[in-house]
Amino acid sequence: MPATVLPPEPAAPEIVHSCPSCSHWLPDGALACPDCKTLTYGQHLNLIASTAQQLEQRQLWAAARDRWRATLAWLPSDAQQALSIEQHIAQLDSRLRAEQDSRSRWTRRLGPFAPVLFFLAKVKSFLFVLLKLKFLLTMFAFFGIYWALYGWQFAAGFTASLLVHELGHYVAVKRRGLTAEMPIFLPGFGAYVRWYGQGVSREDLAAIALAGPVFGLAAAGVCLAIYLATHIPIFYVLTYVGGWINFLNLLPVLGLDGAQATLALSRMQRALIAATCLLLFGLSVSDNNLFGPTTLWIFLIVGLGMLWRTFTADLPETPSTRTFLSFQALVIVLGMLVYKTQFAGMR
Repeated sequence: MPATVLPPEPAAPEIVHSCPSCSHWLPDGALACPDCKTLTYGQHLNLIASTAQQLEQRQLWAAARDRWRATLAWLPSDAQQALSIEQHIAQLDSRLRAEQDSRSRWTRRLGPFAPVLFFLAKVKSFLFVLLKLKFLLTMFAFFGIYWALYGWQFAAGFTASLLVHELGHYVAVKRRGLTAEMPIFLPGFGAYVRWYGQGVSREDLAAIALAGPVFGLAAAGVCLAIYLATHIPIFYVLTYVGGWINFLNLLPVLGLDGAQATLALSRMQRALIAATCLLLFGLSVSDNNLFGPTTLWIFLIVGLGMLWRTFTADLPETPSTRTFLSFQALVIVLGMLVYKTQFAGMR
């Protein structure tokens, strides 16, 4: 497996003796203009910051931290920017320590299987980098594979539904003034939106994450409306698949939308969502037959995942009520959509 290629660190700039803003003469070593306070090497700082953000998007936290530290050599120690970057470096340090602690715990739990699973995780990350293709190319490749497997009608509807889900993330990112790329499709896996931002609050991160299932729910609703109006079977299938896929994305583990949204929830809020999922799972059991045709195991899976997250230490300082209400609403509405369409399909 090839080594990870890091964005190159910008070369050191030539010494500046003239303020980029007011042209005031600057002595050697001046990092800011004494008259207008403009940063002497602002352009170079922007280049370093850009590469650091790229590293963060690829979750290369240690390399990103070192790249941010490189900016401090070009900033006055009393500058507000220097203070903000030092705080961001401290956050990256905390994240690295948390990941190292988590890795150590999983290594102990998995025993001899740990190296294999960690290798598979690296392969997955490598695939994301390797398959960094243009929007249209990956979308058509995705469509082509599902056309070959299930026919063009399902392929077109499924691709469109997934695109709407990803556009939910894209729109939510753009609404916050952040940079986002169009969705990238990964045949057999799904799709994702790359976006760039620094200092995003947990509530905003949760809103961006849940925007995907919200848009996906809307797409499933449109398919259901078309089915009810036309009784064309493919739209019924797309309603069920769309509801199921978006509900699965609420699972609060790995890199799924539910995992990002959970970061803005308190322990009590997580417990309440878990209780809702487990209650709805119980209600889906028909005639006391746990393995009956109406039992929705996805309720149990999401519920147990959220129950586990009630015992993790990644709690926010200020929980988000909006995120909690949105998450609960999605669990109920998507769950009922999957339940009703599945039940209707068996009559």
